[in-house]
Amino acid sequence: MPLKRATGNMYPWVTHMHTHLLGECPHACRYCYVKGQAHKPPPRYTGPLRLDQSALSIRYGTGKVIFIEHCNDLFADAVEREWIVRILEHCAAYPMNTYVFQTKNPMRYLDFQYDEFPPLCFLGATIETNREVEGLTKAPPPAERALAMEQVTGRFPQTWKFFVTVEPILQFDLQEFAGMIRAILPDFCNIGADSKRHGLAEPTIAEVDALSARLATVGIEIKEKHNMDRLRQREGRSA
Repeated sequence: MPLKRATGNMYPWVTHMHTHLLGECPHACRYCYVKGQAHKPPPRYTGPLRLDQSALSIRYGTGKVIFIEHCNDLFADAVEREWIVRILEHCAAYPMNTYVFQTKNPMRYLDFQYDEFPPLCFLGATIETNREVEGLTKAPPPAERALAMEQVTGRFPQTWKFFVTVEPILQFDLQEFAGMIRAILPDFCNIGADSKRHGLAEPTIAEVDALSARLATVGIEIKEKHNMDRLRQREGRSA
């Protein structure tokens, strides 16, 4: 797959996207964007996990912010370590870019030394709520992800950026969820809604704003995604 410019619901601070992994993401999230494409995922994202060898030859150039594996989870337990190493080496071969990695299994970041990553990194974790929601995902529970990210932010170079993505944001317990994210001390927190309207239990905008305010008190920057407009319009509220 060629290097693509970031479009659609991608983070506005990301310039490009690239994927090396083929097959179905093992986390099988109920709200998965890939599985929901016209009710049928593209063939490249079906079947067993596999490495697209041709993707390793793509030239990344310089000066980009590249989201790696935006349609899969590179650090899922089912992904072979050799594949992760080869993908990280591909990124490191173009050190004048910044690489964005995001996972629902951040404990696996800790299986790698900092010098196995490219020199400029953003490391993030998706944490949709503090609650365990039955049938939502096969990924580790939110509390486990949060504890792992606490270790990640303490172990890797502080010249890197660390983030939490709360998307799709689900109903949460304010004190517990704010405390969970504040303990990680990410540089910023992305907050987004369910773009494809899977009927998930969503918080009110007042609850979202209360969460943002609590995180901001400890210097965590809030980056609200444009898909939150639906929730604000639903309640007649503007950003």
